[in-house]
Amino acid sequence: MKILEINTEKTWRGGERQTCYNIEGLLKQGMEVSLLCRKGFPLSKKAGAFKIHIHEVKGPFQSILYLIKRGGRYDIIHTQTAKTQFYAVLTKWIHRKPVVYTRRVDFVPKGKLTWMKYRLTDKVVAISQAIKNILTDFNLNDVVVISDAVAAKTLHKKKVEQLIQNNQWQGKKIIATTAAFVPHKDPITMVRAIAELYKLRQDFIFLHFGTGPLAAQVLQEVNTAKLSDCYKIMGFVEEIEDFFSVFDVFAMSSEEEGLGSSVLDAFIYKVPVATTNAGGLKEIVSERGMLSSVKDPQQLAKNMDQLLNNEGLRKELSEKAYQYVIEQHSVEKIGMGYKALFTELVDPR
Repeated sequence: MKILEINTEKTWRGGERQTCYNIEGLLKQGMEVSLLCRKGFPLSKKAGAFKIHIHEVKGPFQSILYLIKRGGRYDIIHTQTAKTQFYAVLTKWIHRKPVVYTRRVDFVPKGKLTWMKYRLTDKVVAISQAIKNILTDFNLNDVVVISDAVAAKTLHKKKVEQLIQNNQWQGKKIIATTAAFVPHKDPITMVRAIAELYKLRQDFIFLHFGTGPLAAQVLQEVNTAKLSDCYKIMGFVEEIEDFFSVFDVFAMSSEEEGLGSSVLDAFIYKVPVATTNAGGLKEIVSERGMLSSVKDPQQLAKNMDQLLNNEGLRKELSEKAYQYVIEQHSVEKIGMGYKALFTELVDPR
């Protein structure tokens, strides 16, 4: 079976990494996979490791043109973003192939055009029950849940230890988040949570990995709260997984979250988690980490403090989370889910 994966984002975030995991999972299921992506951006480089056919485009027009000319060569066109879902259904009258869209966000869809786009999509995949519920409310009743994947890699601790030594953070507890500076990640609540935690203890450093349009606002908030000694904005970092080797707690302050794939990283590297109950986070973190309500910095701070204070609790939650993630979120399991779905679409007997 020939699968065309499409993701034309310029960034390297959770969705792009999941595109690579989907490719890996499908290859392990014996499928022939190609990728349509942006030329010169991280996804193209990362996907090169799979030795697959990579078709690079410079923008939307070239994406649409490729689907018009070549889309009919594939058995399934699997779109990983809302934009590429639009490209695929726009050209469907020419390529005439089943379109599958994996939705990773829990924003509420709106409008007749959006509804029509979903109706022209042969199968919509939600990565969490929370997203499926939102789509059901949008009168889409044939949504399947296939979650995100995660795979452990060998962590290169040396560069991380060097960073700690260079910044004289030895002996400090390390709390971290990996989240873009965008509204739905609610980074301001994270700053306020760290401010609350700093009232309780000063033996930690907080590392915020990410970039985005709210970065300047977050920095201003950090300075206003006089947290510059403990709240460090790290920007975009290659091979971020390596840093999980030194995290004592992983935290998220999201206001909206489809699933929270970075939490799966924390699980697989046995880092205890404190996060909000936004969207799919509640599904995966419940009983495996500590949850607080959205926009509740005081409770988020208390949960981080409790994890830092209680070694037994950290170990108990981390073990539960690890067992869960290796059983339910392996690349192989997610690949099998997509294979079953694609096979049903191509040969519905």
